[in-house]
Amino acid sequence: MLKIAAKVTENRWANDSVTSPLPEIYALAQCHGDLSHYDCVLCFVQSRTILPRCNVLDAKSGRLYLDSCFIRSDYYNFYNETIDPQHDMVKCANQSNDLAHQQARQQFADKVDQVLRNVLAIAPENKGFAVFKEMRRGGVAGVYALAQCWNTLDKKGCRECLANAMIKARNCTPGDEGRAMNAGCFMRYSTQRFYTVPTDGGSSKLGIIIAIASSVAAATSLVFIGAYVGYRKLSKKREVQKKLFGIPAIVRKSNLNFNYESLEKATDFFDESRKLGQGGAGSVYKGILPDGRVVAVKVLVFNTRQWVDDFFNEVNLITGIQHKNLVHLLGCSIEGPESLLVYEYVPNRSLDEILFVKNATRILSWQERLNIISGTAEGLAFLHGPCGVKIIHRDIKSSNVLLDEDLTAKIADFGLARCLDPEKSHLSTGIAGTLGYMAPEYLVKGQLTEKADVYSFGVLVLEILSGRKNSIFGQASGSVLQSVWKQYKANSLAECIDPVLKGKFPVSEA
Repeated sequence: MLKIAAKVTENRWANDSVTSPLPEIYALAQCHGDLSHYDCVLCFVQSRTILPRCNVLDAKSGRLYLDSCFIRSDYYNFYNETIDPQHDMVKCANQSNDLAHQQARQQFADKVDQVLRNVLAIAPENKGFAVFKEMRRGGVAGVYALAQCWNTLDKKGCRECLANAMIKARNCTPGDEGRAMNAGCFMRYSTQRFYTVPTDGGSSKLGIIIAIASSVAAATSLVFIGAYVGYRKLSKKREVQKKLFGIPAIVRKSNLNFNYESLEKATDFFDESRKLGQGGAGSVYKGILPDGRVVAVKVLVFNTRQWVDDFFNEVNLITGIQHKNLVHLLGCSIEGPESLLVYEYVPNRSLDEILFVKNATRILSWQERLNIISGTAEGLAFLHGPCGVKIIHRDIKSSNVLLDEDLTAKIADFGLARCLDPEKSHLSTGIAGTLGYMAPEYLVKGQLTEKADVYSFGVLVLEILSGRKNSIFGQASGSVLQSVWKQYKANSLAECIDPVLKGKFPVSEA
């Protein structure tokens, strides 16, 4: 997924596999053709977060169809698969009140049939993507349609997959909407416009647009091929100079900007022996700078060089935020092949490495747990207000709470997983979050406020007190939230407290 993330950021789709050592694993991710680059990255992040739900029974298999992107992992090479009768799906919406009469229903069905046939005809010849619309006429709703084949299919496979999908989607009439989700493609119609590509209802005009677009695409491809060949001939020195020339002088001269090569050497070229951890946004390595300072260097999954100004402005903002319960962000590097963040090094392990280790030699006392809870709350409250700008972390969890030599809690990973609104009135850092910690309204509707962090903090509190990780998979007794709620209703909350404490805690405080 890390390799796929980098490719999706660059190309809007990717497939990759690991065939040795066993077991084999294959994966594919692709955004629909109407999605912007920015929204594509966001859609992939969301799908990558949700995909683990598919893996309850089989850790290697899962498919996820979101409105604008697709992701799949499996134990065999499925790249040329068009249909899979066992797992392909169709989803239909309810019938509109406008279609109460048989004649109206038939007219609507004819419209649906027409738009689906059009996208079926266009997509295989248009890199697997097409949209089409029929306007509202005679009191019958207009219909919008989209077809998308995965890029691993050839024209023949795309056509076969969409032909099968069209039959399924058409059977959803007179429903307002239908979606066919096949192994090799996706097809959808709706009475509401759901895509962003401007289209014309007339097939002749659309054909002209597609023809022009195809010609432009072909010419552009030749230009890119020529540019790529020329680019490969440039020396490494020239390449570095080009990169540096593209970085504003104010960034290059700032003490917040670290030299990429120096961070490479500081981490022994990101050697595995220096790896401190890995999360959704990237891997973290221990580094020793030439002046002797020990730092933590985070290699970001998303290459943000194309947003250098916004990226650096946010680093500049967050480096000014200091609090005893926040890991200090020292700066960044934006001149190399990856974007790097540099944090202060916290010598003790993260909270989850102490709290959830079986037969651990270090057991947190009741008072230590309360201190960690209070410290995390103070750091979070500071991010949400007094620091001068509201920063929403989005990924509060035990692995993002570090403990120093005195077991003081320090919130980590609150800096810059993607570029955000330059207004600075409502920043959100990190990526989509972690299942089990994400607030329902944020997970389902994307509503992001500080309450999303408060919900995650609540889950963290329950984990610290119970000594159990809130995994939503593979627990016969259910999640921590379910267990605590059950004990609450039974008026026996004290039974939720971590048994390793052996009752050494004040019940009323608990």
